[in-house]
Amino acid sequence: MRISVVGGSTVTDDEYARAERLGEVVGERGHELICGGLGGVMEAVCKGAQNTGAHTIGIIPGKDPKQANEYVETAIATGINDARNPVIVMNGDGVVAVDGGPGTLSEIGHALTFKKPVAGLDTHRVNGVYGIEHIEVPIEAVRYLEDSIES
Repeated sequence: MRISVVGGSTVTDDEYARAERLGEVVGERGHELICGGLGGVMEAVCKGAQNTGAHTIGIIPGKDPKQANEYVETAIATGINDARNPVIVMNGDGVVAVDGGPGTLSEIGHALTFKKPVAGLDTHRVNGVYGIEHIEVPIEAVRYLEDSIES
């Protein structure tokens, strides 16, 4: 399964550690990782996934694949900036949203539009918007996606 992880490009040490653990869980459970390929949550989750030997894919906003963080195995340059957000979520079977700002919120919106299961780890809660399963720990987020996709 491919799991798209979306989240903030600026994170605290605790958020980085949590995202890194999420990446490890993705890899330990045999999944591929897709993200935006830059810093913050994207770097941390790729680092964790790569530590387990998982394949990491970064959908880069610019034209140069070398912009990707050092833990991205396959960088896909788009040259379309934030218009890449739907591409990130469209290519995963499910999405985990970690923290994040307006870019993450747009990715959650795209995931819901594409009818992808969404697990949220300390991410946006929007009154009247349903479909985000708020989870406390990385392993439960990945299990939620696995269960949702098997159904």
